[in-house]
Parts: sequence; C-alpha cells; structure tokens
Amino acid sequence: MIFFDMASYSVPLLLASMGALFSEYAGVLALFLDGLISFSAFLTFAFTTATGSAPLGILLSSLSSLLITFAFAFLIERFRANQFIAAMGLNLLFSALTSMFSFIFFGTRGVLTSEKFIFQPQSVKLAALISAIILISAAVLFLAKSRPGLYIRITGSDSAVLLQNGVNPRFMRILSWSIAAFYASFAGSFLAMRISSFVPNISSGRGWMALAAVFLGKKKPLRIVAAVLLFCCADFFSAYLQNILPAMPSSFFISFPYLIILLLVFFNRV
Repeated sequence: MIFFDMASYSVPLLLASMGALFSEYAGVLALFLDGLISFSAFLTFAFTTATGSAPLGILLSSLSSLLITFAFAFLIERFRANQFIAAMGLNLLFSALTSMFSFIFFGTRGVLTSEKFIFQPQSVKLAALISAIILISAAVLFLAKSRPGLYIRITGSDSAVLLQNGVNPRFMRILSWSIAAFYASFAGSFLAMRISSFVPNISSGRGWMALAAVFLGKKKPLRIVAAVLLFCCADFFSAYLQNILPAMPSSFFISFPYLIILLLVFFNRV
C-alpha cells in the first residue's frame, strides 16, 4: 500500500516533468509551468463545480490551458520576443489570472471548497496512476517513434536541418509549449482532486522541480522518472519522519526534499 501511495503521490510531478521534457528538446524551456499548474487546478475546480462532472472539468481545464499557451506561444514567435522573459511573464500571468478569476467567480482569493468537488482518495490515486501511465507512455512513443516527435527532438539543437526539410522550427517550438501545458494541466487537476479543494499556490514549486528533474535526467525519460520518484520518496517520507522525530524543527522536514535536489544537482555536475 505504501508503494501505491508513493507512486500516486509522484504523479503530478511526473506529468509536469514529461511536459517540461518537450520544451527542453525544443530549446524553449517552459518556465511558466509552476503558474500553469496552479491555474489548471483552479480551472478544474471551477469547471467541475459548474458542470458537476470531474472528467469534463479536467478536459475543459486541459483544453483551456493548452489554448491559452498556444495563443501566447504563437504571439511570442510571431513578434520574435525573448523566450526566457516571455516564459517568465507567462508564469506571472497564470498566477494573476488564477487570483483574478477566483475573486470574480467565488468572491475570494483563498481556499475554495464545494460539495460538488469531493472525491474518494483511493479513487483519485488510482485514476492518477492510470492517467500517468497512459500519458507518459504516449509521450515516450511520440518522441521516439513519430515524425513530429523527431522534429521536436532536433528543434533545439539542429533547427537548420528542419528548415532544409521544409519544417518550420517556430511551429515546433509552439507545439512543444502546447504539449508542456497540456501535461502540466493534468498535474494541476490531480493536485486539486487529491485534497478535494483548491488552495492558492497549490503547485508548491512543482513546475520548477519538473525543470530540475529534466536536467537531472539528462533528457532521458527513464532517468527523469527515476529522479522524480527519488525526490517524491524524500518528500513523502519527510512527513513520516516528522512523527518519529517531533523534536526536530518542522522547517527541516519541509526543506528536506529540496536538499535532496541540491545534492543530486551537485553530484550530477561532479
């Protein structure tokens, strides 16, 4: 049971990391993921309470996140904006939209709960695991076996090759951001469903952790999964260690998973 819990706990970060992998290959790192995860969690809550259907809420959330990201990615490529600054700006935009829409539609910028947004923990864990297996397998097959996947993999390193073959690198960069947004949106949905509510900044840095996982995994899906599982194990067990060692400051247990990441980055560079 504990392995099932740990695996399900790692799902949001796994999905965000797979999305970040597409943008890393395309050479336009998706620095907006953290804001998007929280935004998608809010949209999942809003659409689910409005429609009364969780699957429809997740679908509408993912489509909304994808379309917004696609539109901004198109504008960024159209006007040749700086990718780094634009991605950071988009991250701030998602955070601002979350706060604004929460106040407009629910009258608060705080925690959101509803009788229409209550789920059984075990059902959410099982649905998250099944979804992760399907989505991660699809990502790996798409990158390894499909022609668009090949184009994305060489966009960041050999875009000139694409131009020689009549493929527009701009479109591949837009596509990579759109796929990253689609995967990150599921991460946000499962985070909200896990606690049957929406909490501001629910991503808790998972967007940045996803980028770190891609770096640690050296753009290899299996190594990325291993890095995510290692981090999530540290995060998962830190909660149990707090019960075993109550005398230790809680701040240590909160920072423990991040210390693991720093150590991994250090040894990865050695």
